[in-house]
Amino acid sequence: MNLSEYREVKPHYIKRIVWTFVNVTLFRCLIGNQTKVLRNLLLRLFGADIDLNSLIYPTCKIWAPWNLKMGKYSCVGPHTQLYNKDFIIIKDNAVVSQGAFLCTASHDITDIRHALITAPIVVEDRAWIAADAFIGMGVTIKEGAVVGARGCVFKDVEPWTVVGGNPAKVIKKRELVSK
Repeated sequence: MNLSEYREVKPHYIKRIVWTFVNVTLFRCLIGNQTKVLRNLLLRLFGADIDLNSLIYPTCKIWAPWNLKMGKYSCVGPHTQLYNKDFIIIKDNAVVSQGAFLCTASHDITDIRHALITAPIVVEDRAWIAADAFIGMGVTIKEGAVVGARGCVFKDVEPWTVVGGNPAKVIKKRELVSK
């Protein structure tokens, strides 16, 4: 590859600079569950489509709020990273636990210019991405699926399936019981 020819379009350059400053200052200072609505309104101000009942912890690092859609009663935990150069869609009652990294971008390893490529990530209803998991671009975590702690997912996870490891492999089916 020849990186002297690498070029990347940066359509929201100024907005990214302003958001980066807001994300590490004002957003981070709005601590506690009581200020979640203020954080969500701030995200909406920067273009996020987020339900006010969802919870994003203030230590979450979000690349581009305008590429974030988040449903009702969902949660993105502390010290998570949403590298959303493409859309990240987190549907209702889904959880992304502490330290998880959702990455919607990579580089084309077959292109001599090493071009940037992106694809959205979707976390469907009642899915759970556990602590320190990595979710790669173009992946859908289907309804009720669980990605175990430190799991690395590069392909879609089937509904109501538990996966773990690197690369993630099916562990078992997920069954809910009432207690």
